[in-house]
Amino acid sequence: MAPAKTKDKADAGHTRKAYQGIRQMLFHNEIVPGQKIAYRDLAERLGMSQTPVIQALKWLEFQGLVRHERHRGYYTEPISIREVEEIYEFREQIELALLPRTMARMDTPALQKLEDALKAHLQASRKIYLHDRLLKDMEFHLTLADLSGNRVQHQTLRFLFDLLYLKYGGNILFSTSMDKADAAHKELFAHVRDGNLQEAQRVLSEHIGRVKQHVLDGLSHLMKEKSRAEF
Repeated sequence: MAPAKTKDKADAGHTRKAYQGIRQMLFHNEIVPGQKIAYRDLAERLGMSQTPVIQALKWLEFQGLVRHERHRGYYTEPISIREVEEIYEFREQIELALLPRTMARMDTPALQKLEDALKAHLQASRKIYLHDRLLKDMEFHLTLADLSGNRVQHQTLRFLFDLLYLKYGGNILFSTSMDKADAAHKELFAHVRDGNLQEAQRVLSEHIGRVKQHVLDGLSHLMKEKSRAEF
């Protein structure tokens, strides 16, 4: 391999590593909404030069997860209750639209794949580590969407989860009721397994709506507490 190609491949690898590292920081609330992102500090924490970190931030900017201000640097967006509400509304539209296709394509291997995702979520939800629970919750919903065979809407749904889990981080993650999610996922799986589309749609719609309201209530409380503290 030519030296130039070797260098390009190495640079791409460093940028990918920086990108994944920053995503993890966003997910674990190590970078919070409304914060200025010091890429020099990020480079030091990730153990690499600033160049791949800046390239990774450009990727994240393109995805709408951070913003760049000329001569000032990179920032995360402040909390927007309206945006979170819109994300959940769009998420519900996509998931409900894909459900009939998923159930029409449901066969034994597909049902097993969905059951495995359900079991992974239920097992994770018995652990203390909340972030693992949320990832498994996400994977259950993405598996259900993926089984529809619609790649575009599945990828759009994954992007919406990115906005929720990365852009807003722990400010919404820790307000989600996992016990109710357990029951909803089990009931939803049972209706999918039995071929009961109407009940499956009802459970899915109520589940997403309940989580949305729980999150919005939590965010409203968080913002009131923040305003009180600043005052």
